[in-house]
Amino acid sequence: MLKRTYLLFVMQLFVAIAYSQIPSGYYNNAEGKSNSSLKTALYLIIKDHVQRTYTNLWTDFQTTDKRTDGKVWDMYSSTSNFTFVTDQDTGSGGTVEGDKYNREHSFPNSWFGGVQSSPMYTDLFHMYPADKLVNNKRGNYPFGETAGEIYQSNSGFSKLGNSTFPGYSGVVFEPADEYKGDFARSYLYMATCYEDKIASWNYTGTVMLNQTSYPCFQNWAINLLLKWHRQDPVSEKEINRNNAVYTIQKNRNPFIDNPLFVEYIWGDRMDQIYTGIDAGAEVTAVRAWSSEKGVMITSPEKAVVCVYRIDGTLIASEQIQDQGELSFAEHGMFLVKVLTDKCKLTFKISK
Repeated sequence: MLKRTYLLFVMQLFVAIAYSQIPSGYYNNAEGKSNSSLKTALYLIIKDHVQRTYTNLWTDFQTTDKRTDGKVWDMYSSTSNFTFVTDQDTGSGGTVEGDKYNREHSFPNSWFGGVQSSPMYTDLFHMYPADKLVNNKRGNYPFGETAGEIYQSNSGFSKLGNSTFPGYSGVVFEPADEYKGDFARSYLYMATCYEDKIASWNYTGTVMLNQTSYPCFQNWAINLLLKWHRQDPVSEKEINRNNAVYTIQKNRNPFIDNPLFVEYIWGDRMDQIYTGIDAGAEVTAVRAWSSEKGVMITSPEKAVVCVYRIDGTLIASEQIQDQGELSFAEHGMFLVKVLTDKCKLTFKISK
């Protein structure tokens, strides 16, 4: 029942501003495809990209992972406040949380052969700046859900412990709820961009993979990634990062550009043909973004707008048409739900 509830939610859900930076015709060759053939079509679109060096990543992060205050956007720690260059890992330090940041392979590099395996080793779509201590605690454990009995970062933001998710009982690393969708879409990108290689990735720690080019993941891992993708929709941060990586690598993460690709390949639309009509004009005309006072909304149709905390608590609501602003004093990550006669949209923004 829970899965069906999220299915109905996702089938009506688009992040409209995701489409604003997609080059014209970028996904044309994906039309008319479904499940594995759609994944292969996306692979052919995104596989050729500019390869970065490991040193390049330090500079790349200054473009791809900069917070609005100019500091490093760390998705592993809630208390880090890193300054680019000044706080980057130099080989020492990082014995306490918030001391140093380093280059995290969110999809562990040991799973695909380590430092000699290019271009996966430096692909920005799974590389993130992360607190050095928390990163070291994560190691190459798979993502999952846990009570965190082995380790918890400050305020329990990230956790390490035995899996509580059905289908796997080993040790897993659980990121914060607000970034679970980000990491899920990173994993689905890796499975797609490296479709020609992933079946050979058989390191013993790759308990999430099943050594196939499709569906690529064990059943429990697919269920986990689908859950995270559905519960944590694409955010403004993700969209901006996708566009920034595109300027560097010259390829995109299709699951950020069109979240429904996930459903067509692994989810509840596997028996349907992708026709390219999901990004309709009536949907892309609706936008939401953070403002100094709260959130700005544009919609050509009359819309009811509700702002929720990540935990689901409603903090503001208003009816708008054309353009309006909802003001609220709180700061953090929020879900903005926009309902019109033609569509239901959810945006994830930070303020």
